[in-house]
This record gives sequence, C-alpha cells and structure tokens, in this order.
Amino acid sequence: MTYQEIEQRYETLIEKKNAIDPTYYNGIYERYVNPVLTRDHIPPFWIYDPNPATNPYMMQRMGINAVFNSGAILLDGKYTLIARVEGNDRKSFFAIAQSDSGTEGFRFWNYPVLLPDTCPDETNVYDMRLTKHEDGYIYGIFCSESKDTSVSDLSAATAAAGIVRTKDLKNWERLPNLRTLHSPQQRNVCLLPEFVNGKYAFYTRPMDDFIETGSGGGIGFGLADDITNAVIDEEKMTSLRRYHTITESKNGSGAVPIRTDRGWIHIAHGVRNTAAGLRYVIYAFATSLEDPSEVIAEPAGYLIAPFGKERVGDVSNVVFTNGAIVNDGKVYIYYASCDTRLHVATTDLDRLIDYVFNTPADPLRSVDCVKQRCTFIAGNLQYLHCQNCAKEHGI
Repeated sequence: MTYQEIEQRYETLIEKKNAIDPTYYNGIYERYVNPVLTRDHIPPFWIYDPNPATNPYMMQRMGINAVFNSGAILLDGKYTLIARVEGNDRKSFFAIAQSDSGTEGFRFWNYPVLLPDTCPDETNVYDMRLTKHEDGYIYGIFCSESKDTSVSDLSAATAAAGIVRTKDLKNWERLPNLRTLHSPQQRNVCLLPEFVNGKYAFYTRPMDDFIETGSGGGIGFGLADDITNAVIDEEKMTSLRRYHTITESKNGSGAVPIRTDRGWIHIAHGVRNTAAGLRYVIYAFATSLEDPSEVIAEPAGYLIAPFGKERVGDVSNVVFTNGAIVNDGKVYIYYASCDTRLHVATTDLDRLIDYVFNTPADPLRSVDCVKQRCTFIAGNLQYLHCQNCAKEHGI
C-alpha cells in the first residue's frame, strides 16, 4: 500500500458519519454505531515514514496500539478531547482531537502533547481530566506512574495525581503532584470547577498500592489551599465501596462533575471482581451544591456497561469515562471500552437529572431488592389497569 492510499483510507474514516444505534434503547441516553476515536484515527504521519527512500516497504515505524480514556471540554465552540494514546511500546501520552459535532469527525492536532518533564522518575502518564476552573485556567489532572523502587518486582508501580494547567491546551505549566497526607497513592483524581470555601476542591481515590485500594473506602473529597502546591490533609469519603455491588472492588471519579440546580452530578466508574476478572462499569450519583462531599442521590447499579462489541479489547469487559461535555443542555459522555477505543453516549440535563434523582437506590440485599421491585411492579400494574379502564369507558 502506498502512503497516499493510507492517507485516503484515513480521510474516509474521519469523514464517516455516525448514527444513533437503533438496536439500543433505555430512555436515559443514546449509544452510537461507531466509536469516535480509535487507533485508526491517528494521523498516518505519526506512524508511517512517507519517504520511499527511508521506508521502501511502507512499514509502520512507530505503531499505535489504542486510543481511549479521554478528558473533554468545549473549547472555542469545538468539542475537544485529550485522549490517552498508547503506542505499541505500551507508553501512553496525551493528544488533542477536535470535532464540530461531538459525535463524529474528530481530527487530531498535528502533534501530541509534550508535557514539561519535571518528574525524572515518571514513566507513564494517562487518563487526564480537564477542568475549566473559575480561576481562569484549564487544569489537567492525570495519573503519573513511576516504578516502585522499594521492591524487585518489575510490575510494581506507584501512582500519583499529576497537575498541569493551560489557557489554550498548547502551552502547559507543570505543577507539583497532588499530595494527600493520609493516602499513599492516588489515581482517578478530578478537580471541581469552582472554589469551595475559597479552596481548590478535589475528588480523590485513596489507595494503599497501585492496583488495590486496600483501606480506601471509595471516592474521597478534599480541599487544598494552593493549587501550585496542592496538599490535602483530610479526605472525606463520598460515594462508598460496598459489598456485592458494582463498586465492591474499587470505584473512582470519572468526568468532572456537572453542576445542576439540584446538585453536582458525577459520572464515575465502579469495579467488581468476577470469575473472568475485573468488570468496570460507569455509574452516576449526585452531591450537594452546599457541601460537595455529601452524596444526596445514588441510583442503584450502573449507568453504562460494556455492550456488544464494546466487551472485547485489550482489557475485556471494561467501560471507563474521564470526560463529558454539556452544551446547550445536551450532555456528551465520552467513554472508552476495553482500553481500546473511545465512544460517545448522548443525553440531556433533564433526563440525566431525572435518572439520578428518581431512580431507586440499592437496598443492598436480594430480599429487599425483590420487595422494592414488587412495589414498583404493583404500582405499574395499577396504573395500567386504570388506563385500560379509562379506555373502556371512553374517558
């Protein structure tokens, strides 16, 4: 294949229209037929040397394995994603892709993001949340991974919450990593877009080690006086891990919380263990506007789970989100499947609020779940009976 043929195939993909999936319905959101970003959306000149003299067989010189977990903001009227791109060498990095529609036509900028290299021990970076903060900056909070040198195990790592800020997603300032005084490691941290009591408010995920949360009880909340040297002394727990639920193994913040008149809506992820390994799903809850650490609504179960082809990939049976955009009342939830590709689900604020505040909570025991469902069924049957009676009497 020639470079021109590769480029034409790429352009055809970028221009491909994306439609709502007609086979899926739940009334809460719409799924789409195609992913919005895959490794095939990467510009060919990131992968191929187009010069026949130096690449006579038109080989991939620098391959890309996957494009997934993406932060998201609306920037200058464009739907803007900062995606996690993973090379064939397993290293992840960030790259900006933009679209006019939010559901198709995402095109990467010419160059990936080159972060300031201020952490010499840092090996890998990924899963950035983008926050347009009221202080005027756009903040990126991401996982900064380093080798755990205290043990000989080559797979042992440590995770910290890295912080960068920018005004245009082009010029980046690296700030010191977040420090949480009572949590050895941090991942899946996001920054609230507003000050709380004059301080920067973070949702955290306390961890005892790189994989297991250990004593970490769920999603934490903490305040830092100064973003340029962010230190959290106390983490209050918000959405908790619970036995035999979708958050049994661990949970963590996803997209930056969405402000509504009812409260902050969170779109997070929960993990449980199965015979086939860890299963990641996306769930929602709400916290108070007055006290963002207080959970005021938490529907039972998941909002989004792997569906159809989304189930298969590098890490199967996983969906994960770290970005959502609200524009004119419409909500775009960007979620990855199986650490391989990025999708979008769309809803609107009214539906999302209705779902979060009117879906029953988890009673936590099977017998109570059955009682809850029987009450629900009884109410529905009574309503349908009344509707049928009204029709029979011409009312």
